[in-house]
Amino acid sequence: MENNHPVWNELDDALERIDIENLVMRHLESCHYKLNGYWTEYEFYEEIALIGPVRASVVSMSIGETKMKHSSHRNYWIRLQFALKHDISVSEAHHTDDNCDIGELVLILAPNLKIIDENWFIDVESPFVVVKRGNKKISS
Repeated sequence: MENNHPVWNELDDALERIDIENLVMRHLESCHYKLNGYWTEYEFYEEIALIGPVRASVVSMSIGETKMKHSSHRNYWIRLQFALKHDISVSEAHHTDDNCDIGELVLILAPNLKIIDENWFIDVESPFVVVKRGNKKISS
């Protein structure tokens, strides 16, 4: 489909009507800037806390559909990917923007904008993250 097809303009208009920054900040606040049960490649963390203030900026937005097997029913969803950074604009920390990375958050939304899935990619070595390690490990 061409980039100038009307469906892309309609999608742009629909996504502009969503207050995306408010949506992600409400989600971060609702989980108290914490994750429970996070796995890296080899290690389990019982809890990860993001040290505020946190800034979330949109990296990518997409829509998709899942067609149900043996049915004409389709499920539609919106995928929003955010970069999470320590917000130095409200912090007294003396860091450059280059070392304020915390990680990424991907939210999958239903058409009614309810969050149906989330995926976190956290830099557990970030100075803006406090980790509580678990006792589970994957042997290499």
